[in-house]
Amino acid sequence: MTLCWSKQPPAERVPYGIPQLEGERITIPGSKGVFRILASSKQTNGLMAVFQSAAVLSDAPGFHYHNHAHDVFLVTKGYLKLWNGDKCRIMGPGDFAYVPPKVVHNPEMIGPHTETFGLITPGDWIDFFRYVSEPYDGLVLPEDDNRDLKSILIPKVMAAKEQFDVVFQPHYQPPALGEWDADDEKLPESQQGYYLRSNTGPKWMCGGVMSRPFITTTQSNNVCAISSIESSSDYGRESILSSFMTFEAVDHCLSVQEGTLTVRLKGLADAVVREGETVVIPAGQPFALRFDSKYVRVWSFTDGDGIEALIHRVGQPYKGVVLPDKMPEWSREGVAAAASSIRLQIDL
Repeated sequence: MTLCWSKQPPAERVPYGIPQLEGERITIPGSKGVFRILASSKQTNGLMAVFQSAAVLSDAPGFHYHNHAHDVFLVTKGYLKLWNGDKCRIMGPGDFAYVPPKVVHNPEMIGPHTETFGLITPGDWIDFFRYVSEPYDGLVLPEDDNRDLKSILIPKVMAAKEQFDVVFQPHYQPPALGEWDADDEKLPESQQGYYLRSNTGPKWMCGGVMSRPFITTTQSNNVCAISSIESSSDYGRESILSSFMTFEAVDHCLSVQEGTLTVRLKGLADAVVREGETVVIPAGQPFALRFDSKYVRVWSFTDGDGIEALIHRVGQPYKGVVLPDKMPEWSREGVAAAASSIRLQIDL
C-alpha cells in the first residue's frame, strides 16, 4: 500500500499527501486571493487547521479579535503588513507572527504576490473562511477577479461574525508602523502576541537535525507548535528522527520548503515528499523521517509537542546560522525520558 495523495484533505483521519498548490482551494469573491486548506478539524480531531493563503493585493479585513482562536502568520513570498496588539510590522519571507485570543489584529497583503502559511486552533475556525468564500479551480490565484469585495463580503461577515468567533473593532485606534527591533528576535517566555524576524530566535541541534522554532507550546498555552526542521543527506541516513515514532495525541503537518524528505509510515510504502508538497500524519500513526538531499528544510505544524519538542529536550542550543559541515556528536542517552515526557513512543 502507498500513501494517499489527494488534491483535497480526505474526510477521515488517515495519513495523506497534498501536491504543490493543492488543498481545499477557496476564494473570497473579489479578493484576488486564495486559501489552500491542507488540514482542518476532520483530519486533526478539531485541534487545528493549517492552510496557505495567497493574493496579489488584498484589502485588510478590518481590526478584530477572537475570543478563543489562536492565529499565526508565516510569510513565504511577498510582504504582509500586520497589526498585532500594540505593534505593526511589514513582514517578508521567513518572518512570523503569533496572535493569541483577545488580541486585536489586522493582516493586509501588500504584494506584489504574497504567500503565507497559517495555523488556526481550534480547527473549526477555518469554517469562517469557507462561509465567506466560494470554490476556486484556477492555477495560482484569481488575479482578474474584479468583483466588488466589500459589497459581497460585508453582509456575510456581519451575519456570521458571532457564529465564527470574530469580534470586529471598527473604532480601534491602531499602532503606527514600527521597525523591527531586538524583541522581535527572540521567543517570549509566556503566551503573548509577538513577531519573530526571519532566521532569528533560538535553535537546537540533535542527531543531525536542527530545529528553529517559530512558536512552541510555551508561547501558545500548549495548543500548537511550529518549527523549521533542517538536515542533510551528507550526515547519513541515521538521525534522531529516523526511528519509528508514535505520537499518542499530536498530529503533524509537514510541508517541505527545500530539498527531498522521505516519510516512512508503518504499513505503507515510503513516501517521497519534495518542495511545495505536504504530508499530514495523524496522532497514533507510527512514522520516521529521512533527509534525502544535501539540504532539507521542512516546516512542521503540530497541535501539541511534536518532533521539535524531542529535538529541544534531547539536543543542545545551537549558535550557528546554518547547518554545520559535519554532524555534531550525539547519543541516544536521554531520548527515552524525553519521549515519555511528550507522550511519544519511539523504537530505539
